[in-house]
Amino acid sequence: MRMERAAWGFVAPALSVIGLFFVLPVVSALLLSFTDFDLYALADRGNLRFVGLGNYVEVLQTALFWKALGNTLYFVGVGVPLSMLLSLGAALLLDSRLARWKGFFRTALFAPVVTTVVAVAVVFRYLFHTRYGLVNYGLVWLGFEPVDWLGDAHWSMPTIIAFAAWKNFGYNMIILLAGLKAIPAELYEAARIDGANAWQRLRHITLPLLAPTLLVVSIITVAGYFQLFAEPYVMTRGGPLQSTFSVLFHMYEEGFKWWNLGRASAIAFLLFALILVATLVLLRLSRRWNAA
Repeated sequence: MRMERAAWGFVAPALSVIGLFFVLPVVSALLLSFTDFDLYALADRGNLRFVGLGNYVEVLQTALFWKALGNTLYFVGVGVPLSMLLSLGAALLLDSRLARWKGFFRTALFAPVVTTVVAVAVVFRYLFHTRYGLVNYGLVWLGFEPVDWLGDAHWSMPTIIAFAAWKNFGYNMIILLAGLKAIPAELYEAARIDGANAWQRLRHITLPLLAPTLLVVSIITVAGYFQLFAEPYVMTRGGPLQSTFSVLFHMYEEGFKWWNLGRASAIAFLLFALILVATLVLLRLSRRWNAA
């Protein structure tokens, strides 16, 4: 009993911080989503009314929400596999015996992760500028027509996906590289003796033993990509024609442009439910893969 009290005494400060800065705001936002809290209620609490699930119903009946949801799913569906492939490819290359200057390349590939997303987004906005960007300059030099990367609804989201994949894949690369280092080298030596080629070693040794790490990385990546906001906010402002308008961008505008804080909270919890469903799907697929 004394040991338990001592243990709770040690964890109490950390639990207090978590409760104050995480649990309390989340519970407050959940309660806020059941009200019509807006600018008038902010000025006078007497204007605050309980609306139940009214905010959720209104959001789900709004065409703009479904447009934002479609854009977000497009971003996640294309961006997550691309980022995962880049991360896995870079980790495999850095783990190879033939690789040189591994420390330099680890640092160089991880460097975009620690850069400020807003600053780098501004740089990319100029790189993809229609008239002055280096990307279009290279296309013209190769004999192609310049592309309006951020002003064309067909190219704006692929451009943001490419930027996000470049910005974030280094984080996953480090985690996957740590997972590769944990695989016993004796398994690869035995496979080589048995005549397994590189593809067979990757398929039957690396990927199965790396599956738990891949699951963690995929969950982190999916959760992060669903929270698309900074890239379109800086690079396109949600345009053109709302082609890069995301769910989180919609929540931001409802809360801080139109001051519909109750509706913004409802959008936040709808996004949380969506991330939760995606995580459960990944866990179910992982169990089936391991069972197979």
